[in-house]
Amino acid sequence: MNFFRGVISGQAAGPQPSGAETIQKLCDRVASSTLLEDRRDAVRALKSLSKKYRMEVGTQAMDHLINILQTDRSDSEILGYALDTLYNVICNDEEEEQDESEDESAQKQADDLGLQFTDTFIQDPEHVTLLLTLLEEFDFHVRWPGVKLLTALLKNQGPQIQGIILVSPMGVSRLMDLLADSREVIRNDGLLLLQQLTKSNAAIQKIVAFENAFERLLDIITEEGSSDGGIVVEDCLLLLLNLLKNNSSNQNFFKEGSYIQRMKPWFEVGDDNSGWSAQKVTNLHLMLQLVRVMVSPVNSPGATASCQKSMFQCGLLQQLCTILMATGVPADILTETINTVSEVIRGSQVNQDYFASVNAPSNPPRPAIVVLLMSMVNERQPFVLRCAVLYCFQCFLYKNQKGQGEIVATLLPSTIDANSISAGQLLCGGLFSADSLSNWCAAVALAHALQDNLTQKEQLLRVQLATSLGKPPVSLLQQCTNILSQGDKIVRRGSKVQTRVGLLMLLCTWISNCPIAVTHFLHNQENVPFLTAQISENLGEDERLVQGLCALLLGICIYYNDNSLENYTKEKLKQLIEKRIGKENFVEKLGFITKHELYSRAAQKPQPVFPSPEQMLFDHEFTKLVKELEGVITKAVHKSSEEEKKEEEVKKTLEQHDNIVTQYKELIREQDAQLQELKEQVASMTSQNEQLQATITQQQSQIQQHKDQYNILKLKLAKENQGQSNSQGDGSQVNGLQTEELTQLREEVEELRKQHSLLQTQLGDKDALISSLKSGAAQTAEGPAGGSDNTELLQELEALRSQVQSQSTEIGQLKMERQDLLRRAEVGSSDTLPSSDSSLDAAKMAELESRLGAQTSEMERLKAEVKNLSESRAELEKHLDSTTSTVAILQTEKEKLQTDVQESKKEQDDLLMLLADQDQKITSLKKRLKELGETVEDEDDLDTRDQTDDDDEEDEDED
Repeated sequence: MNFFRGVISGQAAGPQPSGAETIQKLCDRVASSTLLEDRRDAVRALKSLSKKYRMEVGTQAMDHLINILQTDRSDSEILGYALDTLYNVICNDEEEEQDESEDESAQKQADDLGLQFTDTFIQDPEHVTLLLTLLEEFDFHVRWPGVKLLTALLKNQGPQIQGIILVSPMGVSRLMDLLADSREVIRNDGLLLLQQLTKSNAAIQKIVAFENAFERLLDIITEEGSSDGGIVVEDCLLLLLNLLKNNSSNQNFFKEGSYIQRMKPWFEVGDDNSGWSAQKVTNLHLMLQLVRVMVSPVNSPGATASCQKSMFQCGLLQQLCTILMATGVPADILTETINTVSEVIRGSQVNQDYFASVNAPSNPPRPAIVVLLMSMVNERQPFVLRCAVLYCFQCFLYKNQKGQGEIVATLLPSTIDANSISAGQLLCGGLFSADSLSNWCAAVALAHALQDNLTQKEQLLRVQLATSLGKPPVSLLQQCTNILSQGDKIVRRGSKVQTRVGLLMLLCTWISNCPIAVTHFLHNQENVPFLTAQISENLGEDERLVQGLCALLLGICIYYNDNSLENYTKEKLKQLIEKRIGKENFVEKLGFITKHELYSRAAQKPQPVFPSPEQMLFDHEFTKLVKELEGVITKAVHKSSEEEKKEEEVKKTLEQHDNIVTQYKELIREQDAQLQELKEQVASMTSQNEQLQATITQQQSQIQQHKDQYNILKLKLAKENQGQSNSQGDGSQVNGLQTEELTQLREEVEELRKQHSLLQTQLGDKDALISSLKSGAAQTAEGPAGGSDNTELLQELEALRSQVQSQSTEIGQLKMERQDLLRRAEVGSSDTLPSSDSSLDAAKMAELESRLGAQTSEMERLKAEVKNLSESRAELEKHLDSTTSTVAILQTEKEKLQTDVQESKKEQDDLLMLLADQDQKITSLKKRLKELGETVEDEDDLDTRDQTDDDDEEDEDED
């Protein structure tokens, strides 16, 4: 303990030991001490010496410190000392601060020392796993130095540490927990750790993103004040950039999670934009970069378009345009905002249309495009700002034919407004100004207004320019060629390489794939001699690029020449090249373009990024045009006239064959449409037939129901008649003592009997009528073949159904034949190349025509069958109508019969009531006779007497 106190306090008796000896003794103490307090003091001493004696501590104490981490997990203090010591040994930051004034060799030695100790530490991957386990400790003195140590390891050996963490169970999840730590120091250092962890490792980036990193980072940015926040916001933005850049999976996750909408409040700026802090500028710059990562041209087109749509819908694009037109915004932020807006609108028609409608807050209001072009052609503006405006204009016109037409329209005579400045006027002013950079930018911008747009190339030929007073106006094409070829003051202005390159790129883009523009260019007698003279001369290195572009321009005049000018046909231009330049020399000069060092740089990405204005020579879209035309121009120059004639003949033959095949294809398409229509008709008729059968079945069931109802009514009526007869028989038995009354009663009964007979007769007539109607309905339901049942109609419907089925089969066969014919036609079109003889072509054509004739006749037969089917259906409909009318008649008669039955029933009820009244009267009369003393026979006596009388009459008859 005295030894440790001497080391710490600096007091020692006798000679002082060297640093290496002290460290060796401390290491021995760490390894041999049994008391935790002794080991803790020894590790504390090593920590105090680790910065001054970094080499010695790292070499001698590394293993002992790692052993402390493994064995003394229960004591957080000794763990903190050990982690701090390892951090001081491995980290290069302190050394970098100390070695700022030293030479590079010392700095390199310090870096190598950190790498050496890092390699020693990660020789066993379990050491990194142990460190990850220690990060779960909540104690500040353990967690914080552990985070710093792991960050230092990642800085020195990132890929190796990333691989170990990736295979470690829950390794990334443990590190993500650092963002949720309530202690800002640990959280902020955790951000730095995750920055190092996610560098250039897509797998870890995906894991971090799916550990809810976006939500946590955006929350931290909001809590810290967004763009007004401090260094923590910058660290969060850098981590977001690591997660999203070149990682399509995370970009899609960011978009689908609606995190783009949460970026809009970042770009809300006030009216007073003066006095921005350096940290705010840095934060906003990173935020703009984050937006650009989501819509970068290197991303897949579908993902970029989806993000562009989201940014417009949530108002982010509108917010960026507000910053674009605001005053007081720092220059670098304005430049980055222009670049960001450029990529948000690139290739998106909706966003491009919105950008075209944005106006600057000026008096009078001017379109934002015009204001930006004014900055581009102003030589006093910063170079990077002018490049950004050019990029914005290019992105506005990218795949935007509507915007291209609007820009070219501002140059046409009918649309020029003398009271306002238009985009076309600014481009022409920049094209012919004294500033070579303005010439180049204006030429490239105008070339983008013509890119892949034949209509605008032809429209631009109408543009006329007034050169000076008293002279007639000249076309824009003529003025561009004058700057290149004439020998007056304009030449001296355009003699700069940058200006000439810009004009040549404009001319090449203009006349490519536009024979009319080629004719206009060749119509000027001075253009071709100038180009040949430029190509044939031996100039310096700076002029080689101009020679290559002149060769490209002359090659375009050959390749897209329609031979409308007799003096400058394809053949004559090639003869001119062969005589004055030489074909090999021409091809060599043409190759100067792609061999230029700046060509490959411009071909990498669309954004024009150049370290200096002098290196601004090539445009990205122009490099695509060169790549497309270089090979075909070389072939066109080397081809002879005979080869060209053969190619023309082959092209004509192919065109003829293509036309014939196209005609046959159209005919096949028409017949296919007819077949489809007939198929639909057959299907419709089949469905109608099924509906008719269903209707007939329903009518038959209704007729059967009516028959059943009629039988039931008939039985009811018979029962009622039988009951009425019984009532009349009972009522006829009356006492004959009261002669007058009985006679009167008998007369009334007789009258009722007559009425009953009359009703029964009427009922029989109705019964006969119903029987006749029943037989008529049965005959109608049985069909037109009088007397037979409905099986014949069903057989006819079944035959019709089989006929429809056979027709469907024939239609399927016709479709298969049509497909075979189409295949044969395609085979015939592929076989009818110029190399095959004419007899084979004629045979194939004859075969195709015969097959088409057979198919046409088959179509006519099918139409006739469909017509017959339609007639059969009409007959079925007539039968159905007659059946329906018969059923209606039966229904009507049934209703009448029911009415008569109801009336008869009512009359019978009245008769029964009358008989009941008469019975009551007879009963009262009998009662009165009994009261008068008369003998009255009962009904039983009367029955007996009547029976006796009947027997006596029978005996008399026998005698």
